[in-house]
Amino acid sequence: MPLLAADIGNSHTVLGLLENGEVLAHWRVATDERRTSDEWAALLRGLLAEHFAEIDGIAVCSTVPAVLHEWRDMLVRHFPERRSVVVEPGVRTGVPVLMDNPREVGSDRIINALAAATEFGGPAIVVDFGGTATTFDVVSEQGQYVGGAIAPGIEISLEALGRRGAQLRKVELQRPRSVIAKNTVEALQSGMVFGVASQVEGIVARMTEELGVAAETVHVVATGYLAPLVVDECRCFTDHAPWLTLRGLELVFLRNS
Repeated sequence: MPLLAADIGNSHTVLGLLENGEVLAHWRVATDERRTSDEWAALLRGLLAEHFAEIDGIAVCSTVPAVLHEWRDMLVRHFPERRSVVVEPGVRTGVPVLMDNPREVGSDRIINALAAATEFGGPAIVVDFGGTATTFDVVSEQGQYVGGAIAPGIEISLEALGRRGAQLRKVELQRPRSVIAKNTVEALQSGMVFGVASQVEGIVARMTEELGVAAETVHVVATGYLAPLVVDECRCFTDHAPWLTLRGLELVFLRNS
């Protein structure tokens, strides 16, 4: 029986049907803090359609407290017959979190660390390309979450340029023809795509050096819906795992259900 996994981010919510590590179907919707539990329930029933009756359980992680509140209410009121796991402090993940305050680490980041350690082994660095933030999460050779970094996301950076630049505007996020752009649109695209690629390579190199391990022993994993925009521009990636967070949610569900 498949599992419904929900990764609720600041910009988008990624939903996936998983069974034995395989993503059978997936959807991405806007994360709207105004959406009520009843609206979320109606949305899920509409998206899942004929798959809905097959769902065995639901696993959720969220970086948006207001939306998570509505999901909790939805799980109780609309889907009480299905087993559910909400990833939060106290839920067994099997990942030791070596942080000053483990409770402040986003649940999605711990989930990514778990999935990376399980799928690829440590040491590993996961780079998650979201619209609001690009996160870097580091897993030790022993499978411990040892820390990371957070940078502004590609979409939010481009949006800020469009708002604050008098002669700039919003442009489509895509790879330009060359790094040395010949017009303003491609200049913005060049700065975003190649700028982020260079940022990623630099941070990954510094993290690898700080880990004190050989670069060739580190799995560098790209994930997130904006990863395809830059993954081919970065020489540091060893793997691209689009559904890493959903896979991590499945692992946590199996540990806790």
